[in-house]
Parts: sequence; structure tokens; C-alpha cells
Amino acid sequence: MNPSGLEALIEALRCLPGVGPKSAQRMAYHLLQRDRAGARRLGESVLHALQAVRHCQRCNTFSESDICERCLSPRRDRSLLCVVETPVDMNMMEQTLSYQGLYYVLMGRISPLDGVGPRELGLERLMARVLDGEVKEVILATNYTNEGEATAHYITAMLKAKGISVTRIARGVPVGGELEYVDSGTLAQALRERKSCSD
Repeated sequence: MNPSGLEALIEALRCLPGVGPKSAQRMAYHLLQRDRAGARRLGESVLHALQAVRHCQRCNTFSESDICERCLSPRRDRSLLCVVETPVDMNMMEQTLSYQGLYYVLMGRISPLDGVGPRELGLERLMARVLDGEVKEVILATNYTNEGEATAHYITAMLKAKGISVTRIARGVPVGGELEYVDSGTLAQALRERKSCSD
């Protein structure tokens, strides 16, 4: 038996991070009872985004074109490539106003418990990007979580084997912290104090 429209909506809302059964139920009732126009806009926006948004061919972030505006900008320092886990982390780096290079967004991190290894992250694309002849330094700005550290360690070994200069943002970012929740002043300090990754 198929779930009712209301049940299907509640279940669909539960896919959002931090939304449990009660929150999903409240949202569904609110949309249906008080904001049907908002619900329609939400549905249309999700469908539009699914159809229009894809990954930038150079930095892997979300974009509506093959190459995003940031990668096309002549003002960016093409010799620097900052590797982050998510588009949110990239936006946080941009808010520091202290970095003018380019990015590569992993769209995740190595996490064996979740079945995510180097292959699932597509690290061969990162390697191809780094070896394009323009990049002189790779700055690793993965989170200081166990998974972020494992990811940074793996990428460091992979790039150093090719003779690429690799640095890591300094630990101004709290251990166990995620870039999304760090204030921009702390993040700017961590970026300024980056250091070479050990072998």
C-alpha cells in the first residue's frame, strides 16, 4: 500500500539533516495548513536545482555551468589550490577574505565506517587537477576530525609522491571542529599560519 501524500511528505522531509519525525511532521503540517504557496515554491526550487545544478569540471563545486565563475575569474591566483570537504567549507574560506587562490571540493572525506575511501572521493580527479601545470602549492583545509585528518594524510602522501608542495591549514581551527562552525577570524588565522605537511 502506497503512503498517503501527507505521509510521503513527512518522510521526504526527514532526509534533511537534523530533521527527525516530529520536526518533519511539524514542517509538513505548516506547509499544508499555512503556506501552500511556499510549499509550491519549495517543490519547484528543488526540481529546478536537481535539473540545473551540476559539478564544476575544474573545482567540483556546485555550478549551473560547466566551469564555475570562481574558476573562470582572472583575479584568482592559479598557483594555489585549496582542498576542502564541502561547498560550505569553501564559502567559509571565502569569507575570511584572506585567500585568493582556487579550490577543489572533495564532496566528502575518507570514512571507512561509512564506506567512503579514496576511490569514492574521486581523488584521481584531484590529482589530474593538481598536475595541470598551473598549481604550485596545494593547501589542505579538511576538517580537524578523524576523517578529515585521514583524508589530509592520504592526499599529502599522494601529492608528495609527485613532488607537489603541500601545506595544511594551522590548528587555529579547534580539534574536532568543522569549518562550517568556525568564525572567519579564526579561519583566517589558520590559513595564514598553514605549514608544510610531514611525510
